[in-house]
Amino acid sequence: MGAAGSKLEKALRDQFPEGERYFGLENFGNTCYCNSVLQALYFCVPFREQLLEYFASTKNGADAEDNLLMCLADLFTQISSQKKKTGVIAPKRFVQRLKKQNELFRSYMHQDAHEFLNFLLNELVDILEKEAQATKSDQETSSPSEKIPNGPKVAHANGVHKEPLVTWVHKNFQGILTNETRCLRCETVTARDETFFDLSLDIEQNSSITSCLKNFSSTETLNAEDKFFCDKCCSLQEAQKRMKIKKPPHILVIHLKRFKYIEQLGRYKKLSYRVVFPLELKLSNTVEDADSEYSLFAVVVHVGSGPNHGHYISLVKSHNHWLFFDDENVEMIDESAVQTFFGSAQEYSSNTDHGYILFYERIGNGSRS
Repeated sequence: MGAAGSKLEKALRDQFPEGERYFGLENFGNTCYCNSVLQALYFCVPFREQLLEYFASTKNGADAEDNLLMCLADLFTQISSQKKKTGVIAPKRFVQRLKKQNELFRSYMHQDAHEFLNFLLNELVDILEKEAQATKSDQETSSPSEKIPNGPKVAHANGVHKEPLVTWVHKNFQGILTNETRCLRCETVTARDETFFDLSLDIEQNSSITSCLKNFSSTETLNAEDKFFCDKCCSLQEAQKRMKIKKPPHILVIHLKRFKYIEQLGRYKKLSYRVVFPLELKLSNTVEDADSEYSLFAVVVHVGSGPNHGHYISLVKSHNHWLFFDDENVEMIDESAVQTFFGSAQEYSSNTDHGYILFYERIGNGSRS
């Protein structure tokens, strides 16, 4: 990538962002699904900064474990501390650990980038929670005489209630959805909250993210066999149900459901639908915050006509420049090129490069809430 790297440096010239590094990632047979997501996460700056901070504070610990979090933190540290501005890094340690951890990613078959992202974020949370729990146990063991004035806030292992720990992964990616069900007989509204790291949206031909989000929050009537058991009426009743975003996350990850199971075919098919994703997105289907605004900073793109084969690349916005990452290769692209990844307006098209996972960062007021 020497030539490509110097080409990128020439393209940016004196505009090359100070302290920034643009490195391609080596592909180990079929690891483009992993590389594309890692690039998107690396350019998720608040996440990267906290990961680097975590590595700096943990690496000196004698009991620093060789887990997925440590391997990822090590990889990001390696990239950010390179003397050269551009080049290629082999994420060997991370990929080996990933395959050891989860047999799903061991084969040389085509993997799903969304499944990998989901697994990775949940795994990072599990590791951070276990570490926090271990630290807490150590503190309790070392200072048994210190009593908490108002009694313990959290019950212990055999207790009833345990406060969920909010890690920096949660602070970046977690949002809250509320599922509202209104009984059509007594008008009572039952609301149930659930957390999410990403929103998976059904897609339609010639649509947009905004219309997909509206459909996600559209009202559904529960009747016939689907009636809702209303606690107030103590019986099954017709009801209306809808999903709204109660707390928008700082980093909004949107997964477009491009792979659909077709009963007649007995298999999954890729939907190459054209779905417009804006560079600036306004969330309107929220409970309170009607004007949550987001800016697009990364897109994981699936290249190929089917679900079981193909390739993944990523587009990333860094310091107002758009970059194209394809495993070892890194190139600069024009912002207008992003729209070529919306999808195809016709069923059969020679363009098979379609936006699959979108990463938006919250901007303006409350962006860090």
